[in-house]
Amino acid sequence: MSSEIAISVENLSKCYQIYDQPRDRLKQFVIPAIDRHLGRQPRQYFGEFWALKNVSFEVRKGETVGIIGRNGSGKSTLLQMICGTLNPTGGSIVTNGRIAALLELGSGFNPEFTGRENVYLNGSVLGLSTDEIDARFDAIAAFADIGPFIEQPVKTYSSGMVVRLAFAVAINADPQILVVDEALSVGDELFQRKCFSRIEAIRAAGSTILFVSHSGGTVVELCDRAVLLDSGECLTIGTPKKMVARYQRLIYAPEERRSDIRDEIRAEGDQPHSSISETEIAEPLDGYSGLELSEELPDSYDPALSPSSTIAYESHGALIEEPALFTIDNERVNNLTRGKTYRYRYKVRFSRAASNVRFGMMIKTTSGVELGGAASASSARTSLPYILPGQQYLVEFEFSCRLNPGVYFLNAGVVGDLNGSETFLHRLIDVAMFRVMSEVDNVATGIVDFSCESRIETLPSNSSDQVM
Repeated sequence: MSSEIAISVENLSKCYQIYDQPRDRLKQFVIPAIDRHLGRQPRQYFGEFWALKNVSFEVRKGETVGIIGRNGSGKSTLLQMICGTLNPTGGSIVTNGRIAALLELGSGFNPEFTGRENVYLNGSVLGLSTDEIDARFDAIAAFADIGPFIEQPVKTYSSGMVVRLAFAVAINADPQILVVDEALSVGDELFQRKCFSRIEAIRAAGSTILFVSHSGGTVVELCDRAVLLDSGECLTIGTPKKMVARYQRLIYAPEERRSDIRDEIRAEGDQPHSSISETEIAEPLDGYSGLELSEELPDSYDPALSPSSTIAYESHGALIEEPALFTIDNERVNNLTRGKTYRYRYKVRFSRAASNVRFGMMIKTTSGVELGGAASASSARTSLPYILPGQQYLVEFEFSCRLNPGVYFLNAGVVGDLNGSETFLHRLIDVAMFRVMSEVDNVATGIVDFSCESRIETLPSNSSDQVM
């Protein structure tokens, strides 16, 4: 394995033996051995469940990779095998560097030991010496922020306190590889922000991060790449924005279409079994048609400014058509002026009856970070109660453009009741794009313009501060 590779997974598989009845386990232990002794074909009393099947990929040092997929797709199994807490049925895993794992947080704590004692116990499991734990203990206690409970037995802790302490130990182990399984939602909002901030610092320091999350926004924001798993198989690997969109397309697909969509995703795949290329990491406008920012005038329409990354969900009786941006005077545009008001419109045609229907939109950055959007109703209670087949609607969202110069993408969606639960009746990802034009003397920074006004005053000098 190259010294630049932190994790190498090759043809990794994990099979579980599933028994219908407890006595079948005993039969499997005894009868096949007798069959082999008598020269007969051994009988099998279990079914096979393959949690992972021939999964291969590499993670470079310093790279952050997200693992996404539906429940039961094999994400946690994959992380457990990488961390060495679960043995594979086949294939190989090679890691290069100290691993800190945030899997089942606190599961390795001894409930009879105090928090302090468990810090030393857990730290030693992570490969830290006693002197190293001594040097880190104050930082661990401060990060966990459980006060005097650090000296009390863990069995007296709340579940939240156990998780905070376990997270604090792992995050302060200075890992070269950090493995996280849905642990970024622990604690209250302040502690979550502290966790994210520390992970960002670990990432900035050059550590490798591999984590599972069901939050598409988190994957897009933190990751360089994402791995899409489904039914134990690696469907594709690529840029987070594309992988999250394909994952969402898969989970909202009707059951009878899932197999076909899996095949389509495999065919579309970026780089199924290799690490990402330097050009893909550096790509500034993912999904953009390739044009550089031009000399187009604000409030104008450029037909070449068209997304190439559009992904459509399967329709459940609704179809979104003709999405476009307009000025207040109904002129179609995709070159916008910061501070002006615009209208985003699309039509929805219903081919079958629908109930509790709501419409929505979302604006995203080129990397897929969701900046904000709106829905036509706050809940199903205030939505359209019933829509007949054949009806059409014109949906319009009016918004003030408070974005700084750059290129942005638009989503469109319609949700309603399907088999007793609210789901997307149709959704289009990156269905339209627009450019906010550059301005002379623009002092706003970042992505969103908050219309901040600066004021600078000269303060009177303090005579005691003056040099004699």
